[in-house]
Amino acid sequence: MRYLHTMVRVRDLDESLDFYCNKLGLVESHRMDSEAGRFTLVYLHAPQDADQAAKMHAPLLELTYNWDTEDYQGGRNFGHLAFEVDDIYQTCKKLMDAGVVINRPPRDGHMAFVRSPDKISIELLQKGASLPPEEPWLSMENTGSW
Repeated sequence: MRYLHTMVRVRDLDESLDFYCNKLGLVESHRMDSEAGRFTLVYLHAPQDADQAAKMHAPLLELTYNWDTEDYQGGRNFGHLAFEVDDIYQTCKKLMDAGVVINRPPRDGHMAFVRSPDKISIELLQKGASLPPEEPWLSMENTGSW
């Protein structure tokens, strides 16, 4: 068995692409529009997985945008997506500067949570060993839920 992708439904494709690509740093691998099914699928990958994504072997995130209006509830029922990052503090700072709320700050130098525009929880994990705890993260409170 091999992991292929995770699918999340999104209500606003442009807003979601802004979050996942411009703010989180994922790259669009490919997309498919289905006129008959009235949906668009956009597949994203981490920049370091570009070679594998080109061969369709990388873990991918599939954004499913249904053209007809629907309000998706309960993003937390999905669980979360997890991404390994080179520097948890730098990543969280970049996201905060872009207007993303850090719901669970990386107080331990290892793990943080944010949420997508559709309320999907995104776990960020420090690559390798945890970084030494530092401010402002150490004393930052949780915001909302993740």
